[in-house]
Amino acid sequence: MSDADKIRNKRLAKLGSQAPPKTTQNAEGSSDGALTTHATSPSTSSAEDQKEQTRPGMTVSNASSTTKTPENPFARLGVKEMNGSVPQINIRPSGGTDMPPRKRANVDQKPQGSRSGESLEEWEDKVLRSIFRLTLDPSAKSDGHGHHVSFVEGVRTDLEDQGQPPRLGVAMLDQALFEAASNVRKTSPLDYLLACWKRVTRQFKFEKSSKGEETRLDVLKEARRLCMSYCIFAFTLPEMFGQDPSDTSPLLSHLLVDSEDDRGICHDFITEAISRFPEDDTIEPALVSAVEDLSRQLAKKTMNDDYKAYVLALRHLIRYPPLVKAITQSSLFLPPSASASDFEATTLLGPFFAISPLQANVTTQYFSSPKTRDRGFINNSQRALRMTLTTHQQDLLDIVNHIIKSDKDSRDRMLDWFASCINMNHKRRAMQVDKKLVSSDGFMINITVCLDQLCEPFMDSQFTKIDRIDVEYLRRHPRIDIKEETKLNADQNASDKFYKEPVGGTNNFISEVFFLTLAAHHYGTEATSQTLGQLEKDLKRMEKHLEEIELDRHKFINVPGQLTMFDSAIKKYKDRIDIGLSYKFAVQGVLLDEQMQARSLQFMRYVIVWLLRLASGSNFPKQTMELPLKPDSTGFFDALPEYFLEDVVGAYRFVMRNMPWTISSTECDELIVLCITLLRSSEKIKNPYLKSGLVTILFAGSWPAPNRPKGVLGDLLMGLPIATQHLLHALMKFYIEVENTGAHTQFYDKFNIRFEIFQIIKCIWDNRIYRENLDRESKANVDFFVRFVNLLLNDVTFVLDESLTAFQQIHNLSQELQDPQQFEQAIRQEKEESLSSAKGRAKSYMQLTNETVAMLKLFTEALADAFTMPEIVQRLADMLDYNLDVLVGPKSSELIVENPQDYDFQPKTLLSEILDVYLNLRKKESFILAVARDGRSYKPANFQKATTIFRTKAKELKSSQELQTWTALGEMIGKAKEADDQAEEDLGEIPDEFLDPLVYTLMTDPVTLPTSRTTMDRSTIRSHLLSDPNDPFNRSPLKIEDVVPSKDSKRTPCHGIDCTDESLLADTELKAQVEAFIAEKRGQKLAAANIMDTSPG
Repeated sequence: MSDADKIRNKRLAKLGSQAPPKTTQNAEGSSDGALTTHATSPSTSSAEDQKEQTRPGMTVSNASSTTKTPENPFARLGVKEMNGSVPQINIRPSGGTDMPPRKRANVDQKPQGSRSGESLEEWEDKVLRSIFRLTLDPSAKSDGHGHHVSFVEGVRTDLEDQGQPPRLGVAMLDQALFEAASNVRKTSPLDYLLACWKRVTRQFKFEKSSKGEETRLDVLKEARRLCMSYCIFAFTLPEMFGQDPSDTSPLLSHLLVDSEDDRGICHDFITEAISRFPEDDTIEPALVSAVEDLSRQLAKKTMNDDYKAYVLALRHLIRYPPLVKAITQSSLFLPPSASASDFEATTLLGPFFAISPLQANVTTQYFSSPKTRDRGFINNSQRALRMTLTTHQQDLLDIVNHIIKSDKDSRDRMLDWFASCINMNHKRRAMQVDKKLVSSDGFMINITVCLDQLCEPFMDSQFTKIDRIDVEYLRRHPRIDIKEETKLNADQNASDKFYKEPVGGTNNFISEVFFLTLAAHHYGTEATSQTLGQLEKDLKRMEKHLEEIELDRHKFINVPGQLTMFDSAIKKYKDRIDIGLSYKFAVQGVLLDEQMQARSLQFMRYVIVWLLRLASGSNFPKQTMELPLKPDSTGFFDALPEYFLEDVVGAYRFVMRNMPWTISSTECDELIVLCITLLRSSEKIKNPYLKSGLVTILFAGSWPAPNRPKGVLGDLLMGLPIATQHLLHALMKFYIEVENTGAHTQFYDKFNIRFEIFQIIKCIWDNRIYRENLDRESKANVDFFVRFVNLLLNDVTFVLDESLTAFQQIHNLSQELQDPQQFEQAIRQEKEESLSSAKGRAKSYMQLTNETVAMLKLFTEALADAFTMPEIVQRLADMLDYNLDVLVGPKSSELIVENPQDYDFQPKTLLSEILDVYLNLRKKESFILAVARDGRSYKPANFQKATTIFRTKAKELKSSQELQTWTALGEMIGKAKEADDQAEEDLGEIPDEFLDPLVYTLMTDPVTLPTSRTTMDRSTIRSHLLSDPNDPFNRSPLKIEDVVPSKDSKRTPCHGIDCTDESLLADTELKAQVEAFIAEKRGQKLAAANIMDTSPG
């Protein structure tokens, strides 16, 4: 048996159970009003709603064989005719009760004191004819207003058979409605009945407001009740009126028109229908089915189509809590079989959230022929796009708000829907996203924006409700799935152990929405931002590939058939580029919505404060935090998903780069605190690239912007106490950490990260407080600064060598390729490729070179002592001498290239900054001696050549005073060179046991390594360990502390190494022997010069 048959049988059973007793016959043998109700008005009640919620009953009775009524569909449903007559329908109030006799009498009498002077029967006939547009006159075609009227022939015949005047009353209204609704032709029965409902409701409200007579109100109440009953039959059992069953709900088309339209579903109709839910179990599923069909049809539409009517229909329906509950319990609301790819099409709310300007056909509508459009057209289209989307998102929020506020069950179902959508879309953050396996960008952005707005009520500026965000939510059966998520500072085993045992309690709504919103940002807007970045790269690659393909056109120019195929392929490729470009502009238009981003940053501000409170254990921002942070004893922060912080970084990074003016000053304060705190206590985050995102935020915030020379954050960085106290140390600490990221691209990544660090330092360097704090810390934390200086020297050495070598290659290859006949084609092509590669390297490394040398200049000026420590100073001097020789020495002509500005190559400026480094360290004897001892690159002539250059070709770069200082420095180095050479000559042949085994120089502070038992100079091993943490002789792990004795020459810490002998003590015996050797050689020199010591005693 089909579902339709079951419904029909169920309806018939209901009708049979509600049928009244069989009517009695009168003296003439005719039925006593075969079509009359057993009462002319409903029973009175003090509560109007109670009177209007009665469910109609039906009586099937006989009529005269001459009655010409339409064929009754109940005959086809199994109701047999009696005595050959057609069954008629009699609707009465549910429960089989008759209307009170008093009311019946009133209907038969003229009303007392009638205002119009007409009887109640006359008024009743007139009003019912007007409301239901019926007539008992076969010649009448329209009423006094020109409206078409329906002639109810069967009703007139029955009245004539009963000897009653042709007057319409509620006693005959049920049959009149059935006959009229069954005979409609141009419209449907439901169209007719809904229009009647609107008119009878208006008339009822008018009479009620004008304090009409109670008898009139009773007539209208009964008419209204009957009309509603037939409306329900029209959409639950359309076969009753001879209508064929439809695949879609009869209500669907009516939901899509305005509720005030005659065909629309109005508030009164829905209220009345809902009131009958307890008595009629077909109404609720019929309404839910209509909503489901609404969703299914919308799933076939885009923002280009008439989608608004569907959204407004749902907005109208969800204002009724009983209906909301029914809708959320629908099997379509959250089907268990839904997947990420079809979630937006197969769930009930999915099609509503899928409407977006990012739908395929919509993007090309907004941005047709994108390559031909100017910036003004694109901006206008993006503004129009945002306006349309914002309006739609407000509608979505209204829908969700009503569902959530309806009742607890509906709220939970709504939260389940959001969670399922998010949990299914984890693949949106994969390295390579397959669009066929995930939900669309537009759908996920709508989800994120809606959740952002749900958070607004509890996100006040004073953070009064932040304590309601319960971190235990993540261990209390959370809706979001974080099991496979990478954690901030816990591996998978530690994470599984932490979340293994669920905690008790109940999750509050604020926590639910907070964590759902965090996840929605990760898989929604942040994933879309990632898609945009990848799309821009793909479009550049495709444009370049198209240019390469076009170069092959000459191969087909003389073959028309192949040329046609070639042009067709080119056109398809260009169309793909146009589609991608249209989508790019549309995504930019959506993401660059200031209101959306401001709301997003407001949420991220709350996330920042919540993270800082959790990490520090303090009541931030009411309490200040102490840095560095203490270890997390609870494990909560360590076990948080990485994306909790990644969302913050991504959101602010996007806004900083694209629309920094949307960031408020209050948001900037907390953002700076977050960045500095987690960089200063960087051990709390294990992912170096997540930490680099914090640097990127500070870098982007300090980049000059219109009317803000120091960017959005620059002024705050100059004055915030936490910044002046901890920022430089935090940046230098991460500068050291990023040397090893663990990724295969770490060598190149570190330069990009350090470039950003340099920009931040340049922004704040003018503040004297930073430099003073840095100087104090450099003296208190020597080892830390030695590591930093060592890495800075490594970078300067590498980038200078790479860029200057690349310019030499460019120069030489360009010279070789000047003669087109010099090389064969294959060799020429190879050299041209080498030239192109050298140009690329020169361009990329030169920018790093400029910034790195600039940093070296700043730090040597402020921290001269740190750069002249024994383990550093010789490397620094060697590097400076080598590059000075490259820039001014014999091979400097090889640096001459065409268009040096294309590479940002300014050799005179670079030379000037290298000279500044020399001058910054000129007062340090160790530096002067180190330069003098550079036997490879130190050349006095280079100092003189540099002076000549600045006096003749670059006067604007160096003042005369600076050149005088430079000349004096050269003379000092020359004298030091002479003295050092003489001292070395005086020493003569040095015994092997006094020579350092790595650099073969005389040891002045010998120490013994703990594992290899090798003796070497302390400065040598310290310098070695800065770049290699192993014993250079047996590759055993080794730390500087293991070879540096304490000041009182006691044993140094062994750090896990067995050191029971004297191996870790400074080799004082050997040191004494070296000192004695030096003293002996000096004494021999004095004796040879006949210089005697004449001092007394």
